[in-house]
Amino acid sequence: MPQKAHRKVSSTRHIALIQYTTTVLLLVIDLARPVCACTGITITTESNANIHARTIEWGESNLNSKLILAPRDYQYTSTLPDGKNGLSWKSKYGFAGIPVSDDRFIAEGINEAGLTAGLFYFKDYGSLARFDPAKTRNNITDIDFVRWMLSQFKTVSEVKSAMASIKIISMSIDAKGNPSPTAHWRVTDKTGENIVIEIVNRGDIHVYNNEVDVLTNSPGLPWQVTNLNNYIHLNPGSAAPKKIGKYQANSFGVGTAFAGLPGDISPPSRFIRASFYLHTAPPIKTSEDAVSQAFHILNNFDIPLGSEFGPQDRKHIPNMPSATQWTSVIDQQKGVLYFKTMYDSRIKQLDLDSVNFKQKTETKLPLDKGRFTLKKVSPDASNH
Repeated sequence: MPQKAHRKVSSTRHIALIQYTTTVLLLVIDLARPVCACTGITITTESNANIHARTIEWGESNLNSKLILAPRDYQYTSTLPDGKNGLSWKSKYGFAGIPVSDDRFIAEGINEAGLTAGLFYFKDYGSLARFDPAKTRNNITDIDFVRWMLSQFKTVSEVKSAMASIKIISMSIDAKGNPSPTAHWRVTDKTGENIVIEIVNRGDIHVYNNEVDVLTNSPGLPWQVTNLNNYIHLNPGSAAPKKIGKYQANSFGVGTAFAGLPGDISPPSRFIRASFYLHTAPPIKTSEDAVSQAFHILNNFDIPLGSEFGPQDRKHIPNMPSATQWTSVIDQQKGVLYFKTMYDSRIKQLDLDSVNFKQKTETKLPLDKGRFTLKKVSPDASNH
């Protein structure tokens, strides 16, 4: 290679490495603060259609999320903590996904075969294997894990089998070689399989069937499910009248039968609250009704900006309308992705059947206009 050309390539690689490192550092700094909170639920209709929904909260900064449409036969390479290339693969399935911070970091998505995958922050509990720069051929970063699954597999069973061939490492390591905080993952398919993947103790992989159809953050799923035992006294509706001495006590209003339902935004409380609202909802016949119900349930988990910042962190509150940056709902059987954002609460819909997955490059679309958006209503009935 001529010397000038070699210098140009080296310079391009150097710039790319700086950009990647900067993105990773910003994401790690954000992850270090207690401002991440995600709540996920699954609704199954009477006809066994599965609707997978979730919020994503990030109170530190705007995630600049987009809608990514990824084609088939597209080449991917995972960038390792040292900036070098790790695992490379070619996509078998096209997918639609919503990333966070960087367009490569897919947080939730569905592929054309119906597989869904999403990451949920797992602070202080997720613990990945140490990065060994001498052995990187099968290495993939945790942030690349979702798009690896969506681009490769049709079923949960295929994902579980293929995981034996890769090593999932952190996107960043500190000076002592310790990995940055990571996630745990919800993965589902059209057969009804719904699993949670958790990696702890420096690389121990645990796969759980998600029997309660809820996921939040730390601690791990087994602890969260066990904690439900503390709330079996909660019931929908109102408490029955009760005689207390000579006084006849009556409910002030609806909801007293579930007095004590946790209302704070911690992961365990959100898990209990999501489970209660999910499992007290009436049976749902159609997937359209389930999509609507999912949005309504998750409205209860919007986090007002500022509520998660203590006195020592008030100076970090950004100029955003909400910590809940977007909410997505996936109709798995129909292959439809719905979403709304902190700037635009109107629900948008993407049908995967309308996407050209034969394209040569990824398509990147804005989720909203980046500002508060509304639709004016006039007396003209045609505007309604």
